Amino acid sequence: MRLLLVEDDARLNATVRRGLQRAGFTVDAVELAGDARLATATTVYDAIVLDLGLPDEDGRTVLAEWRSSGNTTPVIILTARDGVDDRVEGLNLGADDYLLKPFAVAELVA
Repeated sequence: MRLLLVEDDARLNATVRRGLQRAGFTVDAVELAGDARLATATTVYDAIVLDLGLPDEDGRTVLAEWRSSGNTTPVIILTARDGVDDRVEGLNLGADDYLLKPFAVAELVA
């Protein structure tokens, strides 16, 4: 399975990428919303792991654009935004799951 990891924290990005690779996934990792858009425009992914708090744009906007353009790739939101309203909004925008930070990589893999 090929995954796109969109996480702006370089240390967390590297840790998650390594954990997913150890679990057998092929992982492309980016830190910006613009790079995530470019990646999905040029590569077909089996799933996307998307942080919401990106430095160049809110991940919710990117998710909404993907869904409105017909991109149905499963998306797991990975974020520290733990409010019920945040989770409901993310799921209503089209996320397939919502994982709160901090988390165990094994939980993400599952």
